Amino acid sequence: MPETIAIIGDGAMATVCAGLLTGNGHAVRLFSIFRDHLDEMRLERQNRRYLPGVPLAEQVILTADGGQVLDGATLILSAMPCQFIRAWWGRLVQKLPRGVPICSLTKGIENGTLLRPTQILRELLGPVPVAVLSGPNIGPELARRLPATAVVASEDDELAGFVQRTFATEWFRVYTNTDLVGVELAGATKNIIALAAGMIDGLEAGCNAKAALITRGLAEITRLGLALGARRETFAGLAGLGDLVTTCISPVGRNRSAGERIGRGLTLDQVVQETHSVIEGVATTRSVLELARRHGVEMPITAAIHAVLFEGRGVSDAIGDLMRRRLKSEEGTDRQAESGYRP
Repeated sequence: MPETIAIIGDGAMATVCAGLLTGNGHAVRLFSIFRDHLDEMRLERQNRRYLPGVPLAEQVILTADGGQVLDGATLILSAMPCQFIRAWWGRLVQKLPRGVPICSLTKGIENGTLLRPTQILRELLGPVPVAVLSGPNIGPELARRLPATAVVASEDDELAGFVQRTFATEWFRVYTNTDLVGVELAGATKNIIALAAGMIDGLEAGCNAKAALITRGLAEITRLGLALGARRETFAGLAGLGDLVTTCISPVGRNRSAGERIGRGLTLDQVVQETHSVIEGVATTRSVLELARRHGVEMPITAAIHAVLFEGRGVSDAIGDLMRRRLKSEEGTDRQAESGYRP
């Protein structure tokens, strides 16, 4: 059954979803607060800034009118960077139709409040029905309709199933999940590990180092998730391990690419100035480290990336610090081998 879908955001994922959903027969409207960007997309029928070379279907309505984008909507996608959710939705809150579900595509943790995207939405909009769509989804690959999977999480099974059916295609398989906290947290934290993966690439530190980073990165992400009430198995699934691996190896991922340039000697300021899109992992590093401290969770990789980004620590020195940490068991206990043992 065709739906009327409002997409709030003008980035690569918003554009990809517009194409996917239009292809599924749904009526799609895409909203941006930047009129010049909308004019450019209308003229060229593509999102040259964030997804160049991918045609935008003529059926997609592009608008800066909050009333127009939300009128009659049966599903709303929230698809802007995490640190801008309040600014974008501040223009729409009075126009929001009652009871329409919102599915978040945003990956991050808000600075200051330490809220996840769906928590921000509920704080701004009240007790709206929410879901989150996440997983190993690189925009340019989705735009080419290469086989991909995702997971939609919601506390409401019926809403998760609704979003699942709305998005599913023969090349895009969507699973459901009830662990909203875990799926959102996994999507946010993987960008920090991706920054570290890029730094390893920049230093040409090798595959062994990257494999270790992904594995131990997943371990500390999971520790934080469990402390916040998420389920362990979520972090072994598509939103956890799947998204983490994709983000750490993709040559076009913003976070990995930013980390690579830092690993080659550029400063964070230089990398940010050279990047058109938001590098979500940079702001998220601040939030996640603060979350870890508040909940007493050890996250050494996140702390090392924070030291590189904001404390002037060199990448090689940060890696050395990690390698010299106290020896311990892989299970995470404090048990150590007796130093006096001899065969």
